[in-house]
Amino acid sequence: MPFTAAEIAERLRGEVLGDGATPLTGFAPASTAKAGDLTFAENETYFARAEQSAASAILVEGNFPWRQKVLIRVTNARIAFAKVLPFFFPEVVFKPGIHPSAVIADSARVDPTAHVGPHCVVGHGTSLGERVVLEGGDHVGANCILGEDTHLFPNVTLYPRAQIGKRVRIHAGTVIGADGFGYVFDEGVHRKVPQVGSTVIHDDVEIGANVTIDRGALGPTTIGKGTKIDNLVQIAHNVAVGDAEGGGTVIRATLPVTARKPAA
Repeated sequence: MPFTAAEIAERLRGEVLGDGATPLTGFAPASTAKAGDLTFAENETYFARAEQSAASAILVEGNFPWRQKVLIRVTNARIAFAKVLPFFFPEVVFKPGIHPSAVIADSARVDPTAHVGPHCVVGHGTSLGERVVLEGGDHVGANCILGEDTHLFPNVTLYPRAQIGKRVRIHAGTVIGADGFGYVFDEGVHRKVPQVGSTVIHDDVEIGANVTIDRGALGPTTIGKGTKIDNLVQIAHNVAVGDAEGGGTVIRATLPVTARKPAA
């Protein structure tokens, strides 16, 4: 839907320089922006490119001079950039309901506002809270708990007894709660140590695609509130990342790929 420059500025707590009635219908980088687009500039180089583009308005911070284009001036352009994108690119809204191809255990508890997509499996004793979304092909094992507004993208696997908090996003192909890698050498063979712990993901965590988080050997593997995990990261058993109170821990695939578990 279109917005005026003034409406965008109000939502971002910024100010408009130029015609506040200018309609804005999209957001694009200066190199591809067209009439009706809002673009973004956080330094002089980007600002010069934005002024030469076809964009109708520029999102800026600082004292860039107003010439021919409408400016929306904010305190922090990068934060405003993150806030404004959902205006023009809203996420898909999933309607409540259970797809006919989904398999739901009789003892599972699925809130009426939840969405369970095609070919999902929900195990016995599992609870899906308000507005939980399972997009499709998701396997949620027995006795799992998923808090309100949690979203599983396609083909996510939760092993039994995973505890997932509120507003958690888990991207495609991720596996939560698989066996930790635990063995002892006994009479010439590697004997498996049963991994009987659990996995606890606290509120407001986002986990990228194809991540693996092992369950603990005895106690839980825990991911603290607000943690953000990049794609292709492996978290070993009994690791504790962040804490329940939050703090914004970020784990990127380049730094390092595997989080180390505490020394015994």
